[in-house]
Amino acid sequence: MKRATLILFALTLSLSVFAQNSEKMENSTNKLAVLWTSDDPDLAEKMAFMYTYNAKRQGWFDEVVLVIWGPSAKLASENQMIQDYLKKMKEAGVKIEACLYCAKMYGVDEKLKELGVDVKGMGIPLSEYLKDDRWKTLSL
Repeated sequence: MKRATLILFALTLSLSVFAQNSEKMENSTNKLAVLWTSDDPDLAEKMAFMYTYNAKRQGWFDEVVLVIWGPSAKLASENQMIQDYLKKMKEAGVKIEACLYCAKMYGVDEKLKELGVDVKGMGIPLSEYLKDDRWKTLSL
């Protein structure tokens, strides 16, 4: 039952994304910061990454940042599918940042740097994203 529900949700989400691809958004001057904290690869691929990638590629937001925080840092350092998707997002113009302290707790800071992730203290940058009216934030 859980699997059928998940498949139905993913199908519905992907169809809605494809339906939106044919329309251009007006006044897309906003910025999007996606805070990715989950160690669930399905959530990463089928929600966090799909939306983040398309938000940039489709021009829904002018600037898009993916922030890797907590358990997602470990997953990003170990999972090839996640690494491939991160590379694809970077190539599309998504800025990818990671919390230095989280990455150090998992011992993956150097691996994330090798993947081209901007690993740094994120307390102040995240606070700025949250306080600045030009930024919309999404936490997953």
